[in-house]
Amino acid sequence: MAAQAPPSEELGRLSVEDSGGKPKPDTTAASNGNQNHESDDSEDDAEEAAAPGAAAEGAKKKKKKKPKKKKKKPTQQSDPPRVLISQLFPDQKYPKGEEVEYVNENRYRTTNEEKRHLDNLNSDFLNDYRHAAEAHRQARQWAQKNIKPGQTLTEIANGIEDAVRALVGHQGLEEGDALIAGMGFPTGLSINHCAAHYTPNAGNKMVLQEDDVMKVDIGVHVNGKIVDSAFTLAFNPRYDPLLEAVKAATNEGIKEAGIDARLGEIGGAIQEVMESYEVEINGTTYPVKSIRNLNGHTILPYSIHGTKSVPIVKSNDTTKMEEGDVFAIETFGSTGNGYVHEEGEVSHYAKRTDAPKVDLRLSSAKSLLNVITKNFGTLPWCRRYLDRLGQEKYLLGLNNLVANGIVESYPPLVDKKGSYTAQFEHTILIRPTVKEVISRGDDY
Repeated sequence: MAAQAPPSEELGRLSVEDSGGKPKPDTTAASNGNQNHESDDSEDDAEEAAAPGAAAEGAKKKKKKKPKKKKKKPTQQSDPPRVLISQLFPDQKYPKGEEVEYVNENRYRTTNEEKRHLDNLNSDFLNDYRHAAEAHRQARQWAQKNIKPGQTLTEIANGIEDAVRALVGHQGLEEGDALIAGMGFPTGLSINHCAAHYTPNAGNKMVLQEDDVMKVDIGVHVNGKIVDSAFTLAFNPRYDPLLEAVKAATNEGIKEAGIDARLGEIGGAIQEVMESYEVEINGTTYPVKSIRNLNGHTILPYSIHGTKSVPIVKSNDTTKMEEGDVFAIETFGSTGNGYVHEEGEVSHYAKRTDAPKVDLRLSSAKSLLNVITKNFGTLPWCRRYLDRLGQEKYLLGLNNLVANGIVESYPPLVDKKGSYTAQFEHTILIRPTVKEVISRGDDY
């Protein structure tokens, strides 16, 4: 179904809208016989007798197929990325993220034999995570090089998602494939005062502009191990201080994270770094503010939001990080109010883990729920994914599932009009021996 793009005054957008392959008989002998017509009759008879045999022999030789040469396995990534990550790493040992040793009272963990043993027990878990992380790095680094003003958001989102699916071997063509590997959630492409939860629906003709600030939020999963990492693109250097503030705040959150670290204190450290920056836009200086009602979060298998939240402002939350936790450390900065609200057309959805059992009366809602369960489980998805699966005229059924509390909708989150927001994010594993910034790359 076609969906209308948000009004242009909302996000400052513009619209764009015989042979036949059969072996030929060997006619050499016959030709020679014709050319040497002055030879005696006995020679002609001998040649004529030999010709059919020679032709048959020639045909046999031509029928023999040469053994096919084995194709060499690629050793480097293509552009755009289409070579499986598992092919590039045939031993199935994927690169580690940045490993950071614990300090102070947790320093002993790095060399403690018991902790090292616990780490080794998690080898499959770590390998799936590193597999997903390498796919994330390659897809996002390709995106950073190739995203340019003038492209539609649909073109950008499809390019990133096609890369991710190709890298992990999930093409989204077989029912249920997404539950094995692929997109951990829809690619977020939130522009300017829109901070999060925006991806184009079908029919969206929004175009990226030279003066835009776009958050690119990508989720990749392998066997439910979700890597959640985001970056911000801006083409006008005047926004550089905004991006620097948010990137520095994210790195501060990562630095402060660890076993027994209190979440409220991490939020305070993030806020202090974030709000030490300011940015000048059109002659006006704006302080960079932490968006106080957006948070980092734990990640659970097949569930992007766990039970713990990492604030990005100082709070009284005394909850501690624990061994085995997986956290998305994400920070958002704004030149506006530093507070977001829901506004605009919905694109993001997810089946609720605590969905009530409801006797659905709409047949369209029942059939759509089956599609969602088989293909996404509890992973977030968007309308484009339903379109990709060949679903049509599903909005009535979808709205019915939302109304009955079975599916959660996630509208775009926006600060005040005219403001600019930025986001940076990494996924970290709180391992027994070290913390691993699993999504860290050369880019950030």
